Amino acid sequence: MSDAPSRTEEPVDRETADLEPVDLETVDLEIGGMTCASCAMRIEKKLNRLDGVTASVNYATEKATVTAPAGYDLQTVVAEVERTGYTAALPAPPEEPEAGDDGGTDPRDAELRTLRDRLVVSAVLAVPVVLLAMVPAWQFTYWQWASLALAAPVALWGAWPFHRAAWVNLRHGAATMDTLISMGVLAAFGWSLYALFLGTAGEPGMTHGFELSVAPSDGAANIYLEVAAGVTVFVLAGRWFEKRSRRRAGAALRALLELGAKDVALLRDGVETRVPVAELAVGDEFVVRPGEKIATDGVVVSGSSAVDASMLTGESVPVEVGAGDAVAGATVNAGGRLVVRATQVGADTQLARIARLVEDAQSGKAEVQRLADRVAGVFVPVVIGIAVVTLGAWLGGGFPATSALTAAVAVLIIACPCALGLATPTALLVGTGRGAQLGILIKGPQVLESTRRVDTVVLDKTGTLTTGAMTLQDVVPDDGVARADLLRLAGALEHASEHPVARAVAAGAAQEVGTLPAPESFESVQGVGVRGLVDGYAVVAGRESLLGDQPLPAALARAKARAEVEGRTVVVVGWDGRARGLLVVSDTVRPTSAAAVSRLRALGLHPVLLTGDNRAVAQQVADAVGINQVVAEVLPQDKAEVVARLQAQGKVVAMVGDGVNDAPALAQADLGLAMGTGTDVAIEAADITLVRGDVEAVVDAIRLARRTLGTIKGNLFWAFGYNVAAIPLAALGLLNPMLAGAAMAFSSVFVVGNSLRLRSFGGRRTGAA
Repeated sequence: MSDAPSRTEEPVDRETADLEPVDLETVDLEIGGMTCASCAMRIEKKLNRLDGVTASVNYATEKATVTAPAGYDLQTVVAEVERTGYTAALPAPPEEPEAGDDGGTDPRDAELRTLRDRLVVSAVLAVPVVLLAMVPAWQFTYWQWASLALAAPVALWGAWPFHRAAWVNLRHGAATMDTLISMGVLAAFGWSLYALFLGTAGEPGMTHGFELSVAPSDGAANIYLEVAAGVTVFVLAGRWFEKRSRRRAGAALRALLELGAKDVALLRDGVETRVPVAELAVGDEFVVRPGEKIATDGVVVSGSSAVDASMLTGESVPVEVGAGDAVAGATVNAGGRLVVRATQVGADTQLARIARLVEDAQSGKAEVQRLADRVAGVFVPVVIGIAVVTLGAWLGGGFPATSALTAAVAVLIIACPCALGLATPTALLVGTGRGAQLGILIKGPQVLESTRRVDTVVLDKTGTLTTGAMTLQDVVPDDGVARADLLRLAGALEHASEHPVARAVAAGAAQEVGTLPAPESFESVQGVGVRGLVDGYAVVAGRESLLGDQPLPAALARAKARAEVEGRTVVVVGWDGRARGLLVVSDTVRPTSAAAVSRLRALGLHPVLLTGDNRAVAQQVADAVGINQVVAEVLPQDKAEVVARLQAQGKVVAMVGDGVNDAPALAQADLGLAMGTGTDVAIEAADITLVRGDVEAVVDAIRLARRTLGTIKGNLFWAFGYNVAAIPLAALGLLNPMLAGAAMAFSSVFVVGNSLRLRSFGGRRTGAA
């Protein structure tokens, strides 16, 4: 999708020379009502039949990207989607989302709340129905009629989403899991009505004896209300959990918008006026004080400072900027006062471009179709066919119509996917619950399949393999200078500065020598360092230029060159006119990183280091943790391109990162893992969040995800296997209703028990899951 909302392209028909170029407009529509990937395909096919319209519908993001001639009536597109049986909404104007920032006005949030309410009400009504059916001792004189009163709202209102989807699918000649769920619920409920009103099941004192026997049955004395109510609740629970997970995946863009500054000190005629960022225009000048976020992309007009741009560039060391230097919006001014002239605003800023990269990567990622839906593509029509054949065979064999209907309905009831409703959500709930205890958050079932196929893991440097915080790494005193004196005098001076490098020096000095003296005078030399009077010494700390014409002693010069080759930041310290020593500051490799890389290799994964920092720093970290392949000095958009390039080579890529600059790559990757100690944007863009902030959690996350996927596959195999084994019994009329209920209950218990085994999963163990 283009960065701009509209674009101009070549004529659609290149073979017709007299056509003028056509202005095309691209817009994203919010689509509602989709329940599976086939829904997206159906909408896409319908929209692409409209003259001049090209559409791509994404089930994961619930959006349709529509390209049409400029001026095209998009209400036509909306109407076509609605005729197909779904809902569509045009994007709101930019100012509308700000009017109600509580998130409650989003239609998808309302849809999720409605589904939750439907689930809660249905569960409250269904529980007594199931208990009455399965415990004969509780079956009072008119219990069957009480069950009908409780089950009717569940089977009709609670299951309405399934009935509606089944009707939409039927109109288009398709069948999905919704079709089978709807037919099973309606069959169970309809036959129960028949047995209650026309059969003998409505007689006072009727009970369901709990008999585990296989024998022909009339069926007119049996009700299946517990099946209709139970199946509805189980499948609603699975649907709600899935939709909630998908909804959370779309929060990355909202987090990006929250990252920027909300207001700005606009400078007009020398007077500062606080205005919303939206009122900024290209060419406006604004003031940025220490600690504030820079409101938008621009050029420094006056002042100098250190700007922390790690959230956008991955650069671990704050960048010194002065007049004429470019700065990016959402970065933080860590030093002095700046006056900036805006050069890009709104959708043209670097932050907005990253937001679009996240959106494009998410939209372009193929949705993993649910395992149940894939099998149901064959299973559903086969079951319906078997039910029809069963009815015809019994009638053709001269059996009573009641017996024929009993056998046919039994096929639909036993095939109703009760265990399927539990297969995915229970395994996911237990797996994610155990993951939370280990510091691992898995967003949803769509994440899991890629973990089985991942063969390459791309690791960000700053904040992932390293701590992301500057620390004092080395102290190099000159001959005749005591280490403690060097630290005490330099630390005291740097303690008065707000610069991140100065804070690292002061913290390291205080840790080693204790309380630092207060400087008698202090001056910050913009972009160079600091100077002042400490204990009677005229001390300087910063760049070598602070010493004037005095060269560094040979030993210090060699140590400085060696540290800079390694990508570290060197602070030159001197007093009384000459250099006295060096302080070396850099980011710190996490102590667990090397072991984590070794465990990744043990899982058969190839590690790659990807960073926006310089190559010397990247290579130093790679050597420390045991990574051979390094990609350094990349911009945010390049990170996503590197991941895409690896994918084009046939690799299945997992990306691990923590910053805004990693968000596009996290979304582009087949599996995105965000360090929980990083930004909200990275966390929301990723598939898995590592709350512990421990690199070894990457290995545990992949192992747990693979184990959870294996459990889901096992649950689905059992659920379908149970159906396949029981359907012949039902078709032959040998399925006693209580035996069917017991079998269905056992199927559900088995699925839950199998899922609960995930609670024993342990982290920090080498080997594949």
